[in-house]
Amino acid sequence: MKFIEELTSRFLTRKALPYWSVLFMDVVITVFAGIAAYAMNHGTMDMLMHFYRLIGTMFVYSLCYVVGFKLFHTYTGVLRFSSFIDLWRLTLAMAIGFCLVIAVQTVFGLNRWLVSVTSSDLLLGALIAVVLMWIVRIWIKTLYDGSHNRNRTMPVFIYGVKHGGISLAKSINTNDKTPYALSGFACDEPDMEHKYLLGRPVFLADVSLVDMMVAKGVRALLVSPYKSDALRANPDFANALIDAGIKILMFPDALEWDEKTGLSYSQLREVSVEDLLPRDKIEVDMVAIGEQLRGKRILITGAAGSIGSEMVRQIAPYSPKELLLVDQAETPLHDIRLMMANRWPDIPAWTVVADIAHARRMEELFERHRPEYVFHAAAYKHVPMMEDNPSESVANNIEGTRIVADLAVKYGTDKFVMVSTDKAVNPTNVMGCSKRICEIYVQALDKAIKDGVVQGHTRFVTTRFGNVLGSNGSVIPLFKEQIKAGGPVTVTHPEIIRFFMLIPEACKLVLEAGTMGHGGEIFVFDMGEPVKIADLARRMITMSGAKDVEIKFTGLRDGEKLYEEVLNEKEITMPTFHPKIKIARVREYDYSNANDRVRSLVEMCSSADDMEIVKAMKEIVPEFRSQHSRYEVLDAPVVLS
Repeated sequence: MKFIEELTSRFLTRKALPYWSVLFMDVVITVFAGIAAYAMNHGTMDMLMHFYRLIGTMFVYSLCYVVGFKLFHTYTGVLRFSSFIDLWRLTLAMAIGFCLVIAVQTVFGLNRWLVSVTSSDLLLGALIAVVLMWIVRIWIKTLYDGSHNRNRTMPVFIYGVKHGGISLAKSINTNDKTPYALSGFACDEPDMEHKYLLGRPVFLADVSLVDMMVAKGVRALLVSPYKSDALRANPDFANALIDAGIKILMFPDALEWDEKTGLSYSQLREVSVEDLLPRDKIEVDMVAIGEQLRGKRILITGAAGSIGSEMVRQIAPYSPKELLLVDQAETPLHDIRLMMANRWPDIPAWTVVADIAHARRMEELFERHRPEYVFHAAAYKHVPMMEDNPSESVANNIEGTRIVADLAVKYGTDKFVMVSTDKAVNPTNVMGCSKRICEIYVQALDKAIKDGVVQGHTRFVTTRFGNVLGSNGSVIPLFKEQIKAGGPVTVTHPEIIRFFMLIPEACKLVLEAGTMGHGGEIFVFDMGEPVKIADLARRMITMSGAKDVEIKFTGLRDGEKLYEEVLNEKEITMPTFHPKIKIARVREYDYSNANDRVRSLVEMCSSADDMEIVKAMKEIVPEFRSQHSRYEVLDAPVVLS
């Protein structure tokens, strides 16, 4: 009893037994099992008559079993973490030991010197020993798990019952420091319901499960990496969890894990609202893209912005010959400079503070570096700001694009990729119209090169998509700050909806379209399902745990519309090399005419007032009709038929 108490004490205090004590325990069990088997076959009286010699006999035979223990290292494991593999190795070790005992007994005739035992005695003894060793290990593991779980503070469920979920569960059960106590599993497979995994019940992941989790005191749902998309596709379940105050913890989307090494609970993080927005996972062949960019001189404008900086991170691992990173924002660009020096010190990276509309400065950069790829992400993007400053929208977005595009042709750039926006479709504001004019110019220039009107070989590709989650100045960071301040959370209209995409996903599609495009295309991205902004605000308030934070509707801002479009009504899409990317067929423009009108528009900015500038923009883009803006007076009345 004292030995058992000491053993129990060691496990409850989470100390592992030294290997020699485990080996000694197994030898004692083997000797005891052999004596018990002899008594069962020959009677208790016969066993007592030869008791002391029988102990010596079984001890001699146990040395053969030690050989099996040594071969399979059965005594080196931590007993409280025993698994089926450990039990199987123990069985194999005993089988090897039994064979050795029979061989030694036969060769050396040990029955003449020791107590005579039969093969039946030895086989029964080996079986009893295996069972006892199994029982001891299972008992120790059960004792430890029970004590360990009682000391943990957070009962949890795991969403996922296959590789990822089981690996996560094992990480929890075998780690001394985890605060989680596994209470059960959630799954999508009806055939798994009411079954048990690792001694815990399995339930279907639906709203009714949430009530049961609350009753059990479950405080968190840990999501297997294989189940992230399934949770997003089951918003009722996710919403019920959040409303019940049950935390949802997920693995980062970018996590790559090896099934041999398994998952660790330490990699989990509490979800943000972005993680739960419904979207399909986007797969892109980055290796093929990397091969296109490897060893190339690459210019990225707007390199310090949300899109530009992410493109730097995605391009740099593929060893471009050099990176020319241009932006007006000094501090964010300095951060990019430090990132490149720290993570990719071997790549020549030039961080240049410059205005893309400064023609002479940009020509100096092109002449010196002669980029082979240009990713043009620089632009003024805030709708209300550009409504108030149309001349700056023209100067930066339109003139800046024209300057960089012309220099790309002049200095032999192979591919020019322009980042556009869904606000360029049927624009209702100055910013969207400025981006549509940029699209018109680069597409016309590409056609002029193909037709031989302009000398050069540059191919121009445009990519068009909607809002990206968490970008600078976007709605989610704003809501977070407002919630942190105690509210109110400001939403412009109860019915306003937007498309959202993760920044890394958007940039991967830009790279895919840009490197695979042949020139002249406007690529549009499948943005998934639109999200109602008011619902997004409510969900963020609930997830934050904040109390009494109200939502205040402020009215649509100048130039803002209730919903964004990715395609013009008259446009037709064609499939491409990627299911999430389509080609928009838009009206072609004559380059000479487009160039003259852009030059005229830019010249107006130095003398004309805002109304004249916007009027000229509407002449270039007839579908530009202002909404909630002072420029509505420039639009002809809509005649209802």
